[in-house]
Amino acid sequence: MSSCGPKMKMDPALHRDKKPSWIKVRLPNNPAFWSTKSLITDLKLVTVCEEAQCPNRWECWGQGTATFMIAGDKCTRACGFCAVKTAKPNALESDEPARVAEATRRMNLRHVVITAVARDDLRDGGAEHFKLTIDAVRQANPEIIIEVLVPDFNDRDWALSMVMDARPHIFNHNLETVERLTPLVRSRAQYQRSLTVLKKAKAMVNGKVATKSGIMLGLGERHEEILRAMDDLLSADVTVLTLGQYLRPTPKHLPVVDYITPDAFDEYKAIALAKGFRHVASGPLVRSSYHAADFRPELDVLEAIEADVRAAQGLELGPEHLSLPAIKPALIKAIA
Repeated sequence: MSSCGPKMKMDPALHRDKKPSWIKVRLPNNPAFWSTKSLITDLKLVTVCEEAQCPNRWECWGQGTATFMIAGDKCTRACGFCAVKTAKPNALESDEPARVAEATRRMNLRHVVITAVARDDLRDGGAEHFKLTIDAVRQANPEIIIEVLVPDFNDRDWALSMVMDARPHIFNHNLETVERLTPLVRSRAQYQRSLTVLKKAKAMVNGKVATKSGIMLGLGERHEEILRAMDDLLSADVTVLTLGQYLRPTPKHLPVVDYITPDAFDEYKAIALAKGFRHVASGPLVRSSYHAADFRPELDVLEAIEADVRAAQGLELGPEHLSLPAIKPALIKAIA
């Protein structure tokens, strides 16, 4: 694949073609799957579930959830792991924020994930489009938890602040891999820049956001490099971590070097929690948005965001007046 980053080589012979028994994909057997697919088609929306060939899309759609990908389906970057097509993007669709908002309303979602392709062709990298979508979703569905999974906006503070001014509850930007492999795996992206974006996003709202990041395993990273990446994310004030197995979308993409066992993923989860992450999802099929609604932001953060949003709207309501989503007892223990 073409890449604008430093050139590195990985031997395709390393690729392990036969998947182990624990890599299983569930096919759709739930009417909710077809209902979700029909709604997405009806509203002419794009989902990262399909574009990135997520192995969990059958399960998530069967539960009536989806991750909406705004700003088109063509990316300006050519990352070695990603199935989203690289091409000159189309113009932004002005009614897309309203269509995403309508989808959350029809699906009666309590948690939505909004992501986007990298739009380096736009001066703001698509930041304003994120803001408009967040605003539209909140207006249509006031009690929804809003999570954004964003590109790095080329570390432009004024662009990042557009997103943070819209006050998402969860800010997600994926580190994707360890520092050594970043030039090979991520087109144009930089390891330290991603860490900086995560730290800045939290600082821009005085810590009133849950920050999240994800790492793929199986690309040839070393154990000590994974632990270093965890430490780097904690230093960037990240509180939520996802760890999943890299799966090769096509023969043109980077090879799979290792299939990480479920036991190893469990071990990494225990290590991450011991290091100080408040919530960790770790497993072969875990992706950034997988079971995203199982995690609720820290209550203090959630209340602060909602109080700020209502104050900005001229509503004199305090946290005690808010209708907050219930938290499962098991999750209270996980984030305590």
